[in-house]
Amino acid sequence: MDEAALGERLMTEPVARLATVGRDGAPHLVPVCFALTAGRIVTAVDAKPKSTAQLRRLDHVNHEPRVTLLVDHYEDDWTRLWWVRVDGLAAVTASGADYEEAIAALVARYAPYRTRPPTGPAIVVEPTRWVAWSAS
Repeated sequence: MDEAALGERLMTEPVARLATVGRDGAPHLVPVCFALTAGRIVTAVDAKPKSTAQLRRLDHVNHEPRVTLLVDHYEDDWTRLWWVRVDGLAAVTASGADYEEAIAALVARYAPYRTRPPTGPAIVVEPTRWVAWSAS
């Protein structure tokens, strides 16, 4: 599959896992809402309950921009299993055109964001590598 087809497959699932690397070199993995816009993957800090607004993923991206995003599909019919992994370079943004584009893409994708859009920083991932697997 080419990147466009992988991007379409990616967008069929509502949740991804974002992997970052901490200052101590330890991996950090969190589920995220995401969207694909202009070839980039975006996610943002939203109003869901969190223990702090100073999320580790933001600090990690500012320290080490290399990230991985994984989207997978599971069902009991194992012939329908698949996953798409995107490696990329991420940046944190809280204003400007990239931020506005990220928030608009997330609002368009997720109904709850239409009444309560994310107000925190966004992470914009510029893909450098797409990898996929499918059982069929």
